Amino acid sequence: MAMKVGVIGLGSMGMGAALSLLRAGHEVTGCDMREAARDEFAAAGGAAAARAADLPQGTEAVVVLVVNAAQTEAALFGEGGAASRLKPGAVIVSSATMAPDAARALAAQAEGRGFLYLDAPVSGGAVKARAGEMTVMGAGSEAAFAAAQPVLDAIATKVWRLGDQVGIGATVKVVHQLLAGVHIAVAAEAMALGIRAGADPQALYDVVTSAAGNSWMFENRMARVLTGDDAPRSAVDIFVKDLGLVTEMARGLDFPVPLASQAQQLFTAARAMGQGGKDDGFVIRVWQAMTGIKLPGE
Repeated sequence: MAMKVGVIGLGSMGMGAALSLLRAGHEVTGCDMREAARDEFAAAGGAAAARAADLPQGTEAVVVLVVNAAQTEAALFGEGGAASRLKPGAVIVSSATMAPDAARALAAQAEGRGFLYLDAPVSGGAVKARAGEMTVMGAGSEAAFAAAQPVLDAIATKVWRLGDQVGIGATVKVVHQLLAGVHIAVAAEAMALGIRAGADPQALYDVVTSAAGNSWMFENRMARVLTGDDAPRSAVDIFVKDLGLVTEMARGLDFPVPLASQAQQLFTAARAMGQGGKDDGFVIRVWQAMTGIKLPGE
């Protein structure tokens, strides 16, 4: 069933979602402040807008793929937000990584205005997003899932239904980001150690990715380190934020997270070095600064 859908945030994941929705036959408007992102989406055949308030009147579903809860709230309910353009009973698919309490607060605002709300953070990376193959960690009412189903069918190959209580999707994503951030940091540490010890970086990569010590993050991120490709798919700054959500959630539960805390400090150090906008695998430049190693291609 074709729907009138807005996608707010045309970053690496949002652009993929918007293009996937367009391929599925939906009437899609992509919103982003960046002219280059709007131009790219328009060139693919979609409609583009600079502000969420410029979504078509009667939009039936909106996917919000911005950075955090504050941006989500502004995009939906702030001055220039999308709320005034949504059809009564429209479904909000909220996919930014945020704290569970923030997800619950946004759901309360949405429901107070007569909208359905799906707590639906995503994973998969830019390539899977463009292929319509994301993983969705969803929580919300049966009505919200039903209303969002055509959207979910277009953007994801795996939709986890984690319950009807908003906040559990956000919880699972925060736990996921603990693993993702620690895996990236330790992948960088391992590659840096190997380089310092004199191992050929490509040979090291080939051995690890064929053996039990491999991880998806090592394979994906260190491949870009080997080619010097630091253009951000997911930036260092994202893990400064997301690992902060991990430590915040853990603190509220009196739960120790020493590995996540250390990884956050490494990403914070990379940001302090001016690397915050670089691909997150380039947290390896922290070890480069400390030890003087040369990365491949440098």
